[in-house]
Amino acid sequence: MTPVPPPAAELSADEARRIALRAQGFLGAPDRRGGVRGVLRHLGAVQLDTISVLARSHELIPYARLGAVGRRTVEDAYWTEGHSFEYWSHAACILPVEEWPHFAFRRRAYRARPHWNHDLPEGAYDAVIKQLLAEGPLTATELGGAKNGGEWWDWSASKVAVERALMYGEVVCTERRGWKRVYDLAERAIPDDLLHDELDDPECLRRLVRLAGESLGVGTRADIADYHRLKGEQFDAVVADSGLVPVTVEGWPKSAWADPQALASEPRGRHRTTLLSPFDSLVWERARTERIFGFTHRLEAYVPKPKRVYGYFAMPLLSGGKLLGRVDPAREGTTLVARQVSLGSAKAVAPMAQALREAAQWVGCHAVRIERVDRAELTADLVKAVS
Repeated sequence: MTPVPPPAAELSADEARRIALRAQGFLGAPDRRGGVRGVLRHLGAVQLDTISVLARSHELIPYARLGAVGRRTVEDAYWTEGHSFEYWSHAACILPVEEWPHFAFRRRAYRARPHWNHDLPEGAYDAVIKQLLAEGPLTATELGGAKNGGEWWDWSASKVAVERALMYGEVVCTERRGWKRVYDLAERAIPDDLLHDELDDPECLRRLVRLAGESLGVGTRADIADYHRLKGEQFDAVVADSGLVPVTVEGWPKSAWADPQALASEPRGRHRTTLLSPFDSLVWERARTERIFGFTHRLEAYVPKPKRVYGYFAMPLLSGGKLLGRVDPAREGTTLVARQVSLGSAKAVAPMAQALREAAQWVGCHAVRIERVDRAELTADLVKAVS
């Protein structure tokens, strides 16, 4: 590991928390002029996921920062006019199109990969490219079918081929249609001035480390590397030239780095009260969430139901710059159902009620029903507050 220079600043735990909130768009006036596209550029990556409870995660991200943006507006902002593309970053993510050159290192790594989980019949790859050239953009179904008729990963040859072409960068996912990826040739989907792999690996990594540091405000080696799923040694190789500065943070046992712009002024302004997607970049890394907010967060959707503690899709409650509780929501017709509510204290009742009412209105629900509260003595107060 590269030796860490002396710190440029010493931050209290509270200062680090507020810097992180501002960097993630939760402290200060929201950028309404920039809208959803502004949120995407600011964060650098918005994670996608198949789960839809209130809405899909990529819709919840701008909602949490901007308020009740129309869901059609959100989709159009992401997928029209070539403003973004989907690729492998923290996970499957929507990325600003300007970041296309930065992922050349990953595309090269995929091209050099000797082994894959799926065999590809001879000619299948070229056939997909020719079909996209003649008919694209197309979904996997339109390319000949996504499945062979078997289990989850029993992909058809055309699906295997187009996914490999996406990893290589010859094909781009330009939108999701009914949750299906829509593929097109990169030469049509990416602007000419960005369609290149000229950046070498160190430059790609340097830029991604810098951008991740800016999006986080302040973070440890693991925090910053994990933002775009870089390896620790990749971070080490470029951090000295990234423009980030070393800092110490009260209570953080490991070294940290900060965006110098984040240190230039004290974070001030409005704090959002909202429910967060479990895949929100403010909380997607469990160790960081615990370190900054003293809040244990994990997604239990893939945990067997009897072993769940907080529920299938527990959404943290952010209010006053702190995480005060969580709720596992569902919808029944025009009723938002809070299946399980966890509250840190009685002070969380009012902000939880506010967040539930606003979320219900956003998704077209006219009522909120509370089913279970972990602190039974607060149930009546919460029921009254949401009515």
